[in-house]
Amino acid sequence: MTQYLDFEKPLAEIEGKAEELRAMARDNPEMDIKKESKALDKKAKDLLKALYADLSPWRKCQVARHPDRPHCKDYIDALFTEYTPLAGDRNFADDHAVMGGIARLDGTPVMVIGHEKGNDTKSRIERNFGMARPEGYRKAIRLMDLANRFGLPVITLVDTPGAYPGKGAEERGQSEAIARSTEKCLELQVPLISVVIGEGGSGGAVAFASANRVAMLDHSVYSVISPEGCASILWKDAEKMREAAEALRLTPKDLHELGICDRIIDEPMGGAHRDRDATIKSVGEALKIMLNELQDLSGHKLRTDRRQKYLQLGAKGLAA
Repeated sequence: MTQYLDFEKPLAEIEGKAEELRAMARDNPEMDIKKESKALDKKAKDLLKALYADLSPWRKCQVARHPDRPHCKDYIDALFTEYTPLAGDRNFADDHAVMGGIARLDGTPVMVIGHEKGNDTKSRIERNFGMARPEGYRKAIRLMDLANRFGLPVITLVDTPGAYPGKGAEERGQSEAIARSTEKCLELQVPLISVVIGEGGSGGAVAFASANRVAMLDHSVYSVISPEGCASILWKDAEKMREAAEALRLTPKDLHELGICDRIIDEPMGGAHRDRDATIKSVGEALKIMLNELQDLSGHKLRTDRRQKYLQLGAKGLAA
């Protein structure tokens, strides 16, 4: 059953009426509803197109957080073969908010790492809603080290509201683990490709996405803080999240203009949750293209270009 966002309520009413008609026809086979249902379907399609024609930044956030969007595990299951999960940070524990392992993308051996939010109540609690603890980032560091040693390209799938801010995480060195993971991204001498598939929140996302190529799905977001958190700090009012979302410039279009996002991956009309298979296929095609762009570069060149990319961010603004 489709879960509608608040701005999709008019669409929910139309699609609901169309479904009611079809249900009545199933109970009464003699009823002819073709004309009415066809008209409602066209009206719903036109409204969906209008709603998604120019989404505000806040609405982009809502779509990026939609619970039915494909998550990291969905992409791994669909795009990668011979996936062998690797667990634990060899120090404290295994963090289920971060998953990763060795796999093949179209026959090419790679290391894939990503945030996993879960898809129902039980799995979301187990995955801590995609909010990694220090052991999750230390696991990612271990896997990136392994990839670097064996010359495997690293692919990261980012989908987190941010790193877990709990007491235990802070006691185990959350900020240090995030900084070390970011540092490891910048040190790698193998291709590093990152795709923001939903939310890219704060340092918890940067720790996976300091990459040679950063791609974003069209209805994903990537920012230093959530709109609600920003509103709470600046206006002491979380309800001003719409204004905060505008100010943060967190959409793929904004980030592409700023040089943070290298590629925007189109989503089906109405968002990734309306056609998961098509979305996953588009991400797979983009990954292959980006991997092909980097495969002939030397380790030194990959590392140098990656570091320069991040050193130059914001340079235009400073010059102005």
